[in-house]
Amino acid sequence: MKKISFLFCLGVLLLISCEELVEVDNPTNQLGTEQVFETIQTANAAMAGLYADLRDRSLISGAGYYSVSTLTASYADDLDCYNNDQNGNMDIYHNQQQVSNRIIASLWNTTYTQVYYTNSIIHGAELSTSLSTEDKNQLKGEALLIRSLLYFYLHRLFGAIPYTSSIDYEYNRSLTKTESAVLLEQLESDLNEAISLLNDNYRNTQRIYPNRKVAELVLANVYLTEQKYQLAEQMASGILQSSLYAFQPDLNEVFHNTGSHILWQLSPQNSGDATKEASFYYFSDAAPHAYALSDDLVGSFAENDLRKQSWMTQVSFNDDSWYRPYKYKNLSGTNNNEYSVVFRLEEVYFILAEALAKQNRQDEALPYLNATRERAGLDALTNLSPEEFITELLAEKRREFFTEFGHRFFDLKRLERLDELNSTKPNWEDFKARWPLPQSELLLNANLYPQNEGY
Repeated sequence: MKKISFLFCLGVLLLISCEELVEVDNPTNQLGTEQVFETIQTANAAMAGLYADLRDRSLISGAGYYSVSTLTASYADDLDCYNNDQNGNMDIYHNQQQVSNRIIASLWNTTYTQVYYTNSIIHGAELSTSLSTEDKNQLKGEALLIRSLLYFYLHRLFGAIPYTSSIDYEYNRSLTKTESAVLLEQLESDLNEAISLLNDNYRNTQRIYPNRKVAELVLANVYLTEQKYQLAEQMASGILQSSLYAFQPDLNEVFHNTGSHILWQLSPQNSGDATKEASFYYFSDAAPHAYALSDDLVGSFAENDLRKQSWMTQVSFNDDSWYRPYKYKNLSGTNNNEYSVVFRLEEVYFILAEALAKQNRQDEALPYLNATRERAGLDALTNLSPEEFITELLAEKRREFFTEFGHRFFDLKRLERLDELNSTKPNWEDFKARWPLPQSELLLNANLYPQNEGY
């Protein structure tokens, strides 16, 4: 048994490293389309290549200069940036991104490469004559889910974007934008199809591959964005009723990889490697070189909030001090119990709380809002008006999910509270709710015009 890397061919060649996520017998350096989908082992290797790419260099990597977790946390008000390179991190932090921003262009290109990869897997599975129907469904369902998640993030960052399910290069190079409402309806359709194809049972006990409940969670988030609150409630309630999951009562266990509160997580490349969150944000006995938690975020925690004590740590140097994220604690060589958690049950609680509150059912929603507060040692909230409930939900969700996958920015945007950034971000303007489309892409494809307003 050996690790493999292969050239995945459908239309054009796409280089993907499968690393150690899946091992297969009799590896070969290059596999054509028919070979990839001849057996479930090689087909799963293709999927493993996608997950490795998502972990290492995607907008859903746990942390990094190109991760939505890091970028949107600094774009909003949870992280301060100290990396003054020429790629555009500092411009994003200062809300001064331009159409030529290299990080935005890289994020766009990498994500559409991964969309192409998911489309290739979907087409390859559909055309396979040797895979069982069950295996085809699993492959197609996972690829549809991942594609939908990538599109959903792009939509929340850019607004109207190109949507394609094609692997035809000539067709894809001249795509037009799909307006937001139409795109979200398409994602509904794709996610419902993924739900019909996937099972609740995980194909790996460590939950490193998503199941049907993950697709339901993503669909619930789409419903929230569309203000379809009853449907979001139904999706979230269904997840909570599953015997697969249970709320984690111990704050110190939330980011350990064996919890039944985890819906999906990404394993490090090698055994013992640190998660990206643990290594990227780390600094000690020195000033921060990349990012540190903002004073505004740190100040939003009560002193008796156990998350302030456990999930962040203070670093002092030359009479100055900063706080860094400390949700993931194990550095490389010492990590035996942490994976990067993409989705956890606490998010489902907040989805349900918001969906109920938006239906004027605050009393029903309060237990789901209070669960993480009480776990953190805070008193439960009572008797909130609709406006007060949303204010408290935003504040509590910020404390729970800081530096995790853009929750703060996307929540403010969805709930029309982005103007709150005016108090902490001097360059904030309303049009910056959307990022600019990369100028390099507009030059290659004039069908992407017009540029987003304000840029």
